[in-house]
Amino acid sequence: MNWETKMSAKVQAIPPSGIRKFFDIANQIPGVLSLSIGEPDFAAPDKVCEAMKKSIDDRQTSYTANAGIIELRQEIAKLFHERYGLDYDPKDEILVTVGASEGLTMALLALTEPGDEILIPDPAYVAYPAAVRAAGGVPVFVPTYAKDDFKVTVEALEKLVTPKTKAMVIGYPNNPTGTVMTAEELAPIAEFVKKHDLVVMSDEIYCELIYDDAKFTSFAKLPDMRERTIVLNGFSKAYAMTGMRLGYICAPREGLAQILKLHQYMIMCANTQAQYGGVVALRDCKAETEAMRQEYDRRRKVIYKGLVDMGLPVFQPKGAFYIFPDITCTGMTSAQFCETLVKEEKVAVVPGSAFGEAGEGYVRISYAASMETIEEALKRMARFVAKYRK
Repeated sequence: MNWETKMSAKVQAIPPSGIRKFFDIANQIPGVLSLSIGEPDFAAPDKVCEAMKKSIDDRQTSYTANAGIIELRQEIAKLFHERYGLDYDPKDEILVTVGASEGLTMALLALTEPGDEILIPDPAYVAYPAAVRAAGGVPVFVPTYAKDDFKVTVEALEKLVTPKTKAMVIGYPNNPTGTVMTAEELAPIAEFVKKHDLVVMSDEIYCELIYDDAKFTSFAKLPDMRERTIVLNGFSKAYAMTGMRLGYICAPREGLAQILKLHQYMIMCANTQAQYGGVVALRDCKAETEAMRQEYDRRRKVIYKGLVDMGLPVFQPKGAFYIFPDITCTGMTSAQFCETLVKEEKVAVVPGSAFGEAGEGYVRISYAASMETIEEALKRMARFVAKYRK
């Protein structure tokens, strides 16, 4: 049987993840130093693990409510009230998901009609356009530029908005660039959203990882944006709970009700043990999160200096755990740079082109790795850049 004729054309049109491609290449070469994957090199906090173990000992192994255990939804509501002054009803405005990725996919499936256009600042996390295509929509890439620290502008958005535009996916702190946008910089974007009657899916998964004088702004906090915003967040990055696959959505009840229907049929509920761990993470793990943030900050400064010293143009990221240097001085494309680097120096990074056309000429480096790994990788990269610099 010819499976290509049987499988959905829209799914076949989705390219495999460029991040995973280089992760797989690195795994096949012994001794590779990987700065490719955006996964904390920390374990989840002990308190979280103990809570999950206790939930098993207490035989809490059944399905939970579709939207998640009420204790976790209450803690999420408390967090948004105390931190942002935003009030979400835990009964029907918060949904616990299998990671923020499920939240994004379900939101797009609930929102998107065939042919709807979804604006995505470029470069952007690889799952955004894939999820849009899977939902039957059309991703529209809005270029951002290094001269603006890869911050999206209204001018760029206005050039690409059409009557078919339904929504925008936005994610700050940004993966892959580490860019953070201030409330003042986001305000014109909010006005653009109102003007064109759009919905915003705001990916805030890196909101805890902010450095220097940068401040995080939840898009829903901007004037008149709560009613238009689907907030996506989770526990993977700030709490090193990647394998627990725990996330959440905060949204107005009318929109969340439609997303919940899809979640009910496709997922049923997020992992029960992970949910009990999430309660403890929000209640009792601020110190652990801050300790991880401080360590990422220390690594960020080291890797930034190392890249500057080897002569690669790069801006200092203000959030997440990625840095996005310009490698055009080598005369290579992003993919050529990464393929040659991993073969010759056994250092794995990700081509910027994996994140969109605007990422060509750059590579994404993750500093969610040990300082020892980072320092050795920088030595090898410096040697490599010196060898190929034009």
